[in-house]
Amino acid sequence: MTDEVTVRRVGVNEAAGLVEQLADVLIDCVEGGASVSFMLPLPREKAVAFWRGVADGVSRGERVLIVAEDGEGQVVGTVQLVMKMPDNQPHRGDVAKMLVHRKARRRGIAQRLLAAIDDEARKEGKTVLVLDAVTGGDAERLYERAGWQRVGVIPKYALMPTGEFCSTTYFFKHL
Repeated sequence: MTDEVTVRRVGVNEAAGLVEQLADVLIDCVEGGASVSFMLPLPREKAVAFWRGVADGVSRGERVLIVAEDGEGQVVGTVQLVMKMPDNQPHRGDVAKMLVHRKARRRGIAQRLLAAIDDEARKEGKTVLVLDAVTGGDAERLYERAGWQRVGVIPKYALMPTGEFCSTTYFFKHL
């Protein structure tokens, strides 16, 4: 992996072609302890199926998918903007599955992904973004540094990949 990283929005017709690489990032993050909806062990077919669903959402215009690619064109990070909202919330988007492969961390990729999702949300007419993160984790500190406002904590909201409970902190950001 080279030091050069490109962050970009994935086109509606190209998301399906990135499914395998996105699955690699998801599996690595879950194996590294990230509580992102999946438990250990995470079978590859389950990770691939998840990303196929995301790709379908991108093709229907329901999601924005951002990727970070290294100099060889390998996906090393990703984040999504869920755009399909109830009728009374057309101005809101949910930020989901902020993932950076462990081999690519501590290089500012997550900050770049967040900046890109903010830019894309603005282009899509979104003015309020919402997300959640494991309480006390690295992501929580990242979001605070990026200007997200803490709403509150829900104890025992989810499970870590190894099965123990974790609390979740909710955040919002006005654009």
